[in-house]
Amino acid sequence: MTDQTVEFELVSPQRLVKSQMVGMVVVPCAEGDIGVLPGHTPLIGTVRAGVVNIHDGGKVTERIFVSGGFVEVTPERCTLLAEEATAVEDIKAEDAKARLEAANAALDKASTDVEKGHANAEVATAEAMLAAISAGDTAH
Repeated sequence: MTDQTVEFELVSPQRLVKSQMVGMVVVPCAEGDIGVLPGHTPLIGTVRAGVVNIHDGGKVTERIFVSGGFVEVTPERCTLLAEEATAVEDIKAEDAKARLEAANAALDKASTDVEKGHANAEVATAEAMLAAISAGDTAH
């Protein structure tokens, strides 16, 4: 590792999604987005549904949608444990819209606080997914 990069690992329950040295990674945390550069102060945070931006050479080289999870940062490494991870370019608008419709239907049918909580989380994830692909359309 050089002092100009930080190791970034993105892990989902299914697989190791990404493991590479990057210039910077921006993670959507519950308290706001955090940019992780080499030498970052150690922290552990909760990740919200949104887009992880991987930077190299001063520009975004990859965008990955995550549905939530946890991130651990050390001065040398950023490890993100995501519930779900998909390259933004692989998300289909019709699938995201169908997911939002299903989540809203589940919310309408929810009768317990637990069911409402799960449905609200799924609505937020689907809305973040739609926002991610909309932002991707304007980025090009």
